Amino acid sequence: ADSGASAAINAGFASLIASGKVTTGLGQQLYQIAKMIEGRATVQGSRQIFFAQIGGFDTHGDQAITGSPSQGAHARKLKELGDAMAAFNEAMNLLGLGGSVTTFTQSDFGRTLRANSSMGTDHAWGNNHLIMGGAVKGGKTYGVYPELVPGGINDVSNSATSEGRWIPTTSVDQYAATLLRWWGLADGQLNTVLPNLVNFGTARNVGFV
Repeated sequence: ADSGASAAINAGFASLIASGKVTTGLGQQLYQIAKMIEGRATVQGSRQIFFAQIGGFDTHGDQAITGSPSQGAHARKLKELGDAMAAFNEAMNLLGLGGSVTTFTQSDFGRTLRANSSMGTDHAWGNNHLIMGGAVKGGKTYGVYPELVPGGINDVSNSATSEGRWIPTTSVDQYAATLLRWWGLADGQLNTVLPNLVNFGTARNVGFV
């Protein structure tokens, strides 16, 4: 535990503190962000954006967990992400700020559904994201889930390989617009910040907040 963090933050991150995972990686970043949010009167600014980063998902081999320490890297990264986000969310709730803080993921690309010959997955297109916080209308999936059939109607892979690269049903512009509207931007401002948003007509709000 960090002596500079409050009891509420340390309670929220208790599981990561106990395992030592709050001193490295995403857990450490979100722990420090939680402290800055708590000290918002000192940090100042009525609306703030904090950025945390986790890499290592570009796994073209050995994704499956088979018992070997060198394998299952993708699953371990997903667990790190889930554990850190859960601890951060708990800390925000204990601070009474759950409804004022929205946490979301963003990524360059998804992964293929079908594994390659190295038991990994290759670059794809459509992806899933996680949105978390008291303002989020959670417990559901937004957008249209693809038909998980390699070579099916949603697969844009080479027809000879049919690896499972899904066409996304929601754009990153719509995703960002929904978050920025919650953050306080008006429609006119959204057009300036997201110049491609006009391509989606009236479908500007995904509806998760």
